[in-house]
Amino acid sequence: MLRTLLTRRWLTALALALVFAVVAVLLGNWQFSRHQDKVAARDRVEAHYGADPVPLAEVTTDPFSPADEWIRVTTSGAYVPQDQLFVRNRPHEGTFGYEVLVPLETPGGTLAVNRGWVANAEDASTLPEVPPAPEGQVEVTGWLRPGEQDLGRDLPDGQLASINLAGAAEQWERPVLGAYLVLETEQYAGEPGREIPRPTPLAAPRTALGSHFAYSLQWWLTSPVGLILVLVMARREWREGQPGGAAPRAARPQKVRIWDEEDG
Repeated sequence: MLRTLLTRRWLTALALALVFAVVAVLLGNWQFSRHQDKVAARDRVEAHYGADPVPLAEVTTDPFSPADEWIRVTTSGAYVPQDQLFVRNRPHEGTFGYEVLVPLETPGGTLAVNRGWVANAEDASTLPEVPPAPEGQVEVTGWLRPGEQDLGRDLPDGQLASINLAGAAEQWERPVLGAYLVLETEQYAGEPGREIPRPTPLAAPRTALGSHFAYSLQWWLTSPVGLILVLVMARREWREGQPGGAAPRAARPQKVRIWDEEDG
């Protein structure tokens, strides 16, 4: 059988099967790494989202540790309402709109606060009406998240393509902390019962793991299929070439028609 496998045709088939196996294993590894990322993200949410808030001053934001994402914090300060930014193309319940980013001056520095979501205006050249951030001292509670990647889009002043903290700092002309706050609640200092209008609060983060683990198993189990098929087919060819191997099929006799017999 080895001599059969060493022919050019079967060596080519083996090489192709080996390439498929390697690609399948790599795709399985990639899907499994995505599954691990989902698990880690879920664990962070479950550990932090419903926990008691801690003072912002107790969390290191420069640099901001990925392990602290979604940590629930509380702080106080004063908004700068005139510096609010609109972050474009943000989804909410199947609709795209803006998320509203406002700087909050805290004792530890400027904190970018995502106050919520608003729907698009009637046309792209018009910004939607937004409940303004309150003036004066406020106390806020929410969840910290790392800034997003700069998408490199040129937008008018007052707008961002993503929650990129460097881009926000450039428009606000002052440094900002290394994480932004997804707002949960805000209240006037000393006036907890006074209502503050705000944009639509953001939905809780999703913790579903998806199908990445199942896909990784499928790729790993599929990886040896090509090699198995090549070996089975090569073995069959080898056996047919051995003495006493399977004889070639005899040709099926041609069916004789009644009128052919009569003519003969």
